Amino acid sequence: MAGATTDRERASTALPTSSPALVWAAAGVALFAVEAGALATFLAGMAADLLLFVPSLGPAQPAVEWLIGLFNAAQSTAQEVPTLLSRETIPNEGYWNGGRWVGTFLGLEPALAWAVRVALVYGYAFACAGWAMLGYRLYRREIRPTDWSPRDDIVDRFRSHTWGKFGLLVVFMFVVMAVFAPALGPTTVEQNMRQSYSHEFSYWNSDAGEVQTTLVGQANLESQSTGTESRVMPFTYDDYNRYHPFGTLPTGRDLFTFIATGSRISLVIGVLSVGLSALLAASLALVAAYYRGRVDLGMVLVSDAVMAMPQLLLLIMLTTVLADTWVGGIYSGAFVLALIFAGTGWTYMWRSVRGPALQVAQRQWVDAARSFGQKPRVIMRRHMLPYITGYLLIYGSMTLGGAIIAIAGLSFLGLGVSPPTPEWGRAINLGQDYVTTGSWHISLIPGILITVVVTGFNALGDGIRDAIDPQSDAEGGAAGRGGGA
Repeated sequence: MAGATTDRERASTALPTSSPALVWAAAGVALFAVEAGALATFLAGMAADLLLFVPSLGPAQPAVEWLIGLFNAAQSTAQEVPTLLSRETIPNEGYWNGGRWVGTFLGLEPALAWAVRVALVYGYAFACAGWAMLGYRLYRREIRPTDWSPRDDIVDRFRSHTWGKFGLLVVFMFVVMAVFAPALGPTTVEQNMRQSYSHEFSYWNSDAGEVQTTLVGQANLESQSTGTESRVMPFTYDDYNRYHPFGTLPTGRDLFTFIATGSRISLVIGVLSVGLSALLAASLALVAAYYRGRVDLGMVLVSDAVMAMPQLLLLIMLTTVLADTWVGGIYSGAFVLALIFAGTGWTYMWRSVRGPALQVAQRQWVDAARSFGQKPRVIMRRHMLPYITGYLLIYGSMTLGGAIIAIAGLSFLGLGVSPPTPEWGRAINLGQDYVTTGSWHISLIPGILITVVVTGFNALGDGIRDAIDPQSDAEGGAAGRGGGA
């Protein structure tokens, strides 16, 4: 009887039903269903884009072209599936006809229609995060066979870490911006940047007192922010009834759309470079710790040699050499940047996890595994890797912030991601001549966002570090460097 009461009490702590797992799964299906079309479009488009950069394979090339056509067809089909969070469902681009707004969501003015869509996007993202947290609580309290594990203490310590939770919130909002960039922007990249003279729209001409049409490119020319006299500031409309949350660029293009799309480039390069660095650093650290001796000494010499190379000079040389190759064309050079960052930045992460790897290599369970005849790769994967995973999370989150700064700095210098692909550093570069004029917003807004995002990644790393090891020293080490280039 007591056991049954305990089960009912546990069930009530997660979901108020006798079948909480079923309700949780149904909620997940509902959350996925409202954005299934957008997810399928994203995956099909990414697959087609990646196949475009596959080099000529001779006899296999027709098969590659067939796959590209298949994914493009799948993308076109998926775009026909209605989704809740799309500009077709909640449009913000419309015009004033002299009496009311036409073409916007529920006839609202473009600013309110755009705000409704942004609020729904972030509300959906927080709902997904809450669903994931509820699933973890459900697993922890009702499905997991044990009542406690060391991870419980780590999660509980992180929940009480205010600075870490601030970092998690900033990183979460940044990732949401990158994932939902097409829906968050008040306009699209194709209309506003890439093919502006191939799209036209209607607007209210107050001088003529009638609705007229014009090309997007022509409207951009008359909406440039190039000083005090000619500018479109944040949270204002231009002369063509278009709303600009962050104002416009010197070219007249929408700055918010530029930043939202550029966040994808920063996130992709950062995650790919840090992931490759973590994989390389963990593999080499485990090998060096397991075999020690000359192997460890050789790793130290190799890492010293890599750290001695001038990274900026290497970036300039490799981006120039690989610019016209199929590798350099992947995501406008973003893939090359990720490879260079990973190839030159793994040494800092390797030195950070080498010490913990050497410690765990001397533990009794590792000696016991050796005595039982387990293979070295099995020992390293099962008995050593879990011990250094926490350190990889700590230094990886901090290194990601440094990678974002490095990407922005290279784009500011005109290196790395090739134009016209949006990137935050390029926005700062475009506005540097107008910092002391009335168009100060062009450089200030992306600069503030870079600072906040990098601070968020560092704060998240601090929170993870303190949650994993409450006795850790907060000073020095590779963590303090942040992994910047």
